[in-house]
Amino acid sequence: MVVVDAIVHGAVSLVNAIATGKGATLGIDTFVKTRLKTKDGSGISITTDNKKISSRLINKVIKNIVTKKQLEKTKLELDFKSNIPTGYGLKSSSAISTAVAMVCSKAFKRNLSDGTILKIGAKSSIQAKVSITGAYDDACGCYYGGFNVVDNYKRNLIFRHPAPNNLQAIIFLPKSRKRGNLKKLKDFKSAFEKAWELAKNLDYWNAATLNGIATSSILNSNPELILNLVKRRALTATISGNGPSIVAITKKGHTSHIKKAFSSLEGCVMICNINNKKAEVYEV
Repeated sequence: MVVVDAIVHGAVSLVNAIATGKGATLGIDTFVKTRLKTKDGSGISITTDNKKISSRLINKVIKNIVTKKQLEKTKLELDFKSNIPTGYGLKSSSAISTAVAMVCSKAFKRNLSDGTILKIGAKSSIQAKVSITGAYDDACGCYYGGFNVVDNYKRNLIFRHPAPNNLQAIIFLPKSRKRGNLKKLKDFKSAFEKAWELAKNLDYWNAATLNGIATSSILNSNPELILNLVKRRALTATISGNGPSIVAITKKGHTSHIKKAFSSLEGCVMICNINNKKAEVYEV
């Protein structure tokens, strides 16, 4: 029997990649912890503290790494523990696909490179229909932490570097999970292209604010809230992924000003630290 553990952190969007295929992300300290046990036998069993985790995505990742012959003689037992809310654009799928790729690579001695692990996760996300672009930017944010600027379609991490540790992400999770028509994002391609260019030039806060105003306007959310958060001393405010979560990045000590902006809205607030740690995998 082999037992392997992995921990992969979450991330938030700075620039949405649907319109152009190019995105930017920032790592936060939410997490997915995955344990894989292999035994003689066959089949895949999944236990989780979150019933909304996609078993289809997990199975796709496994089958893209573990050979059919190995699966016929090995039983895989996977256990997941996660504090990333699902369905809010906070990268739970990317964290899960990355964690599964990491434990399978380790358990079956594949010794896959960082880039290959991330590319398998992106490929599996498209196959499982949980992502339009493959969300390579999200996977990089979860895997490496810090700032990541990415071309999803080329599966190219343009660059990455650590974020200041004195920052926090204040995340609002609306009671309503309603999202607008995502296809409309492509009609405003130039706005997202501009936001990505700002991120590429290290102007992350203006990039994310532009992304937030554009995304909230297009998806029938409230762009005034984005502007109000910036007035309240947020460095930036944006929609993470396709929403509906709203993220404000601020310096530690300013969080109470930001939280007040959400006080009249239905939903709950999460406060997360920035994550700069790379994902980890090890045999137990």
